[in-house]
This record gives sequence, structure tokens and C-alpha cells, in this order.
Amino acid sequence: MITERALLTIRREFRRPDAKSVGRFAGAATVHLVDAMGGRGALGHQIKAVSRASATFAGTALTCYAGADDTLAILAALELAQPGDVVVAATEDFKGSAVVGDLFAAIARTQGVAAIVTDGLARDSEGIAASGLPVFASGVSPNSAARSGPGTVGLPVDISGVHISPGDVVVGDHDGVVVVGRDDLDAVHEQLEAVRAAESSYPAGPGGEVRVPQFVRTLLESGQVRYLD
Repeated sequence: MITERALLTIRREFRRPDAKSVGRFAGAATVHLVDAMGGRGALGHQIKAVSRASATFAGTALTCYAGADDTLAILAALELAQPGDVVVAATEDFKGSAVVGDLFAAIARTQGVAAIVTDGLARDSEGIAASGLPVFASGVSPNSAARSGPGTVGLPVDISGVHISPGDVVVGDHDGVVVVGRDDLDAVHEQLEAVRAAESSYPAGPGGEVRVPQFVRTLLESGQVRYLD
């Protein structure tokens, strides 16, 4: 017997980090965060801010799976979002139509959403810019998507090889988007502070010039390098 499939599958209750834990990552450079996590954690290089004027955010992931060419799950996520959430929409990297536009950005602002991130496309880029909401997408297209489902909200998703669970912390800037696992926030923040300290104390010459690190110069003078000329 074939039963009718639900249009949306939603988990409304999941553990969110407290505002203080999320706030520690506000303004963090994504490059520093990646260094703090062993060189990984960023979403695909193509996912960038639609408007460079609104390209910095940090918030809690509210994940949704919209699938290709569909926005129903994204609309449901916007309705269920809490202030400070980042709506993270997986679309199977579909590039035939846009799944977020200026109206979605306006709804998100009304809900207090911190940002929208998707591996799909955006449209109405001027309207998105005018909204002031950080919207990160894989590109821009005038084509519009359907609103038919099926989809999910509040369940884990994968975007460009990065696993994202609801409640993870998501940070964005001009370089891209980085995801920090909810259970790793303390450890990553500790490493982030170490990365920041190392960056700020990087040795420079008397005129402020930056040189190749000493360990590289030492290596080049050692017996571990074989020169062919």
C-alpha cells in the first residue's frame, strides 16, 4: 500500500547554544576560524554574499533541505526561525532556479534572522542588498522555483561536503561561510584566540615588512633539502 508522503518533515525542538556562546564568534574572520579547526569547515568556494555591503554574520543554524527547484522548506524555516538563527538551505546544489530573493530576505528581517545561506541561487539581488540581510548563495538567476515540497526543517543537511546540524554556529564574511559544530564551540573558540594571537604577533622587520617564516629559511639551509643546481 502506498501512503501519501508528507510535504514537510520538521523537528521544531533542538538544542541551541546560548547567546553568549554564539556571540564569541561575532566578527571572527572565517580564515581564522578555519585555521582554528585544522584547515577545514568552510562551505564551497562558490557560496558568497549576494551583497558585499551585507557580508558579515554569526548565528545559530536552522537547517532545511529544500531539494532542487523548491522553496517550501525554506519558507517553513523562516516561519519557525528564532531571532539570531541562520537559515541554512540545502538544494542539492541546483542551479536551474533561485530559491531566495528579496521577499524572503524581508521575511527573514522581520523574524530577526541573522542570515540566509544556501548552496542554491538567489534572485532580486538589488532588493536583497537593500534589505541589509546577509544572504549567501552560489550565484544569481532570475528564474523562480516551485513551492511544492517535499522537504525537511530542523534535520541535518550536507552542503559541499560539510555536515551541518541544527544548533551549529555559522559564521560568514567576504571570504565565505564556516560552520562550527555545536559541541565543539569551546574548543574552537580557544583555538581561535590562539590563532588571533599568532597572527597579531607574526614577526616583521624594522620597517614593518613581513618575511618568510624562520623555520622555512632554516629548512632551506639544512641537509633535508637536495638542491639540483
